Amino acid sequence: MNTHTSPSFVAARMALTDEFAGVFSRQTVEQCFDDSRERLPAATIERFLPLLAQRFARERLRAAARALPEFEAAARLRPLVLFVCTANSGRSQMAAALLSQRSAGSVDVVSAGTHPGDQVQAEVRTVMNELDIDVADAFPKPLTDEVVSGADVVITMGCGDSCPILPGRRYLDWEVADPAEVGVDVVRQIRDDIDAHVTALLVDLDMVPATNASGAL
Repeated sequence: MNTHTSPSFVAARMALTDEFAGVFSRQTVEQCFDDSRERLPAATIERFLPLLAQRFARERLRAAARALPEFEAAARLRPLVLFVCTANSGRSQMAAALLSQRSAGSVDVVSAGTHPGDQVQAEVRTVMNELDIDVADAFPKPLTDEVVSGADVVITMGCGDSCPILPGRRYLDWEVADPAEVGVDVVRQIRDDIDAHVTALLVDLDMVPATNASGAL
């Protein structure tokens, strides 16, 4: 059976089409879904591919919807922050998870990589679990035009000039060490460094950082 027309792919595509009915045409949603499926890393486990393609396409479509005049007012109630690193398997994943938790839902957050890896680093999952932040469902995704165009703030970490520069976006570059191929103790230090940046960002955005379950920032 062609996996692209398997029941799981068809169901995921139809669910996404229903979700964005009245916002985007069926053709637009289906094209985004199919493109998202093709862009995911080749090592993505086949049985998870329909779900991950659906989640990736949803993220892109939500970002794209922010540019539509009829939806702009509602969408702009919360800023969209995009974190970009090279592989989207370490720094940007930690930053996105930390900002989502610290902002308590008051900020929309996405992450991407200029050259996405196969999976989120095991050490990253370990140190985030220490803060009661579960990133088990996180997966590396490539950078797309929709999320860059929809973002209010784009934060890069070690990806050089690979991220496109668009007018009207605020760009920040965080000098954060790369957690790849280092021990968990070093990854923990990198996590805390990113957490400090996230807290400062929330203050800059006039938002009060939330505490984690242990009560620590």
